[in-house]
Amino acid sequence: MPYTYTQLYVHVIFAVKGRANLMAKSWKENLYQYITGIITNKNQKLMIINGMPDHIHILIGLKPECNLSGLIRDVKANSSKWINENKLVTGKFEWQAGFGAFSVAQSQIQTEVKYILNQEDHHQKKTFRQEYIEFLEAYQIEFRPEYIFEDFGAAPSELNNHDAKS
Repeated sequence: MPYTYTQLYVHVIFAVKGRANLMAKSWKENLYQYITGIITNKNQKLMIINGMPDHIHILIGLKPECNLSGLIRDVKANSSKWINENKLVTGKFEWQAGFGAFSVAQSQIQTEVKYILNQEDHHQKKTFRQEYIEFLEAYQIEFRPEYIFEDFGAAPSELNNHDAKS
């Protein structure tokens, strides 16, 4: 669209099905490059990607015509297909249903990039579930704890932690 000027940035988070620790250090950079290609081929701008063995954070610069749900659906479908075709995990690799998407102001881009780059440090202090709930609460997004990404390794007290606050 000529004469349309935007700055739209979104921090997207999604997890491996069952929050299994399946993304190995030996191939995660190749996965990130593959995801970068998907996003670039959809005419969007990947700013930064990083994660942990059980989840990914992506900061994307979006064009106004982008359908974010469709973009993330394509990223998840094509990247899981790539992982399975290359037999990078035993069994079938799948991403969990759903994702989180959080708008980022231009003034916060550098802070967000540092946050995504330092995932290993963050997760020495808190679990992915704690991190994700903090995002939802910071953005004042109403949610039901039972619909947070499945976590087969979470302690019952952690699963109900948000219920106590409500």
